[in-house]
Amino acid sequence: MPLLARTVHTPLAIDVRRGAVAGLGALLADRRISGGGEVAVVVGPGQGERIAELIAPGLGRADVFTVVGGTLDGAHELGEKLRQRSYDAVVGIGGGKTIDTAKYAASRYAIPMVSVATSLANDGIASPVASLDHDGGRGSYGVHIPLAIVVDLDFVDAGPDRQTMAGIGDALSNISAVADWELAHAVRGEPIDGLAVTLARTGAEALVNHPGGLGDDAFLTTLAEALILGGIAMAVCGSSRPASGGCHEISHALDLLHPGTGSHGEQVGLGALFCTYLRGDQPRFAQLAAALRRHGLPVRPADLGLTDDDFVAAVVHAPHTRPDRFTILEHLRLDADAIRGRLADYLDAVSVTSR
Repeated sequence: MPLLARTVHTPLAIDVRRGAVAGLGALLADRRISGGGEVAVVVGPGQGERIAELIAPGLGRADVFTVVGGTLDGAHELGEKLRQRSYDAVVGIGGGKTIDTAKYAASRYAIPMVSVATSLANDGIASPVASLDHDGGRGSYGVHIPLAIVVDLDFVDAGPDRQTMAGIGDALSNISAVADWELAHAVRGEPIDGLAVTLARTGAEALVNHPGGLGDDAFLTTLAEALILGGIAMAVCGSSRPASGGCHEISHALDLLHPGTGSHGEQVGLGALFCTYLRGDQPRFAQLAAALRRHGLPVRPADLGLTDDDFVAAVVHAPHTRPDRFTILEHLRLDADAIRGRLADYLDAVSVTSR
């Protein structure tokens, strides 16, 4: 598992609503964030740049840096720029790649960071992990959790629906990740953090039971809160454990074997449903399948353009992606033939839940 930053705090402010960016100037005036008004604003292309323009009059002596790509090299380059001036805070505005780049650079030089999310695609808006591309792969790097988090639902609405759908899959997968952690505790005596479990599961439970959809502000607020709570849960326990189990192992394997198959959230949502089936929790399986299907997320490998053999190969390889982690996949230790049989039964079960 990635070594996460051990300085744990709860955010000073969490603002999820329409028009939230209008209050960013007042937030940055909080002396606990910026005592002297020296702020670095990091934006990505598109909506991040639009927000920077909107808030420019209230930023005072802020410098604006544009980053593209979400790479480790780009994060290091940004860090070198941040060294040139004594900044009180770094404000990352944009999607996951921009925020992760800003989190990494700010953490490297111990500068407080404010996350301003323009999408709800994953829990990176609040997590103590930065996922950055490097040497042809994607690595996870421990960073400090943002000091404040702003989500403006107007900008979430303006983005692609598929990004928000991915966030739903990522948040719902916490249900399976927590179940894997509890399994590791029961079988191997792995320490478990009750507060982290409560935070991660509370957000996911609120989401799985919510009747709304993408056009519903109450649902989007619940999604944002679930993603934020997942990020705080990881910071509390110093591990990605409450938000990453067999579901994420399967997604990592798909990234290696079939890159570009689907978004992270689509893949972990499917992985979570399959792992829930393997655990034999039929009520939870039916509940999770209904939630994924309700929001248009994949429930079968074919929904991602994968053959059954493609998915079997990914499940076989999945435990190798996180050799330090114990999940239902490591517990059952199924070979390819056994997985193929379980997958056939799983597909039958998915068909039953769709009736």
